[in-house]
Amino acid sequence: MIAAEALAAGLDTPTLCELAVLPRNADARDIRDAFEQALSEAGIELPDRGLARRHALRRLAARLINGEIAAADLATDDWWETEAETVEERSFVSLIPQCGCCIEYTLGLDQQTWAAELRIAALALTSSPPIGPGC
Repeated sequence: MIAAEALAAGLDTPTLCELAVLPRNADARDIRDAFEQALSEAGIELPDRGLARRHALRRLAARLINGEIAAADLATDDWWETEAETVEERSFVSLIPQCGCCIEYTLGLDQQTWAAELRIAALALTSSPPIGPGC
């Protein structure tokens, strides 16, 4: 979808055209390789993994606030491993357990308290100054 939107916006590279027609169930490695190649063809530098992860963390917090995802959805990925650099990032990441069943054990919080504290940390993160362009 993003590739098609980029094409519609006027960014046109051979690999971007290929990326736009890949099926949703395409291999993630193929999508990643095509994405990186399309960026290279367009002269766009891919940010380092750590910075990209921090940008994604901020977007994740915004999605939580907007009700697009539930607090429990955060425990389904490795967000707790994100190398946070700001106080707001560390506060948010510290509330993300390795799995949904570990909230009370690892954080010492019941589900309701955890969800409330996570939302507060997400608000603080999204309200903090951006870490760079595009965030």
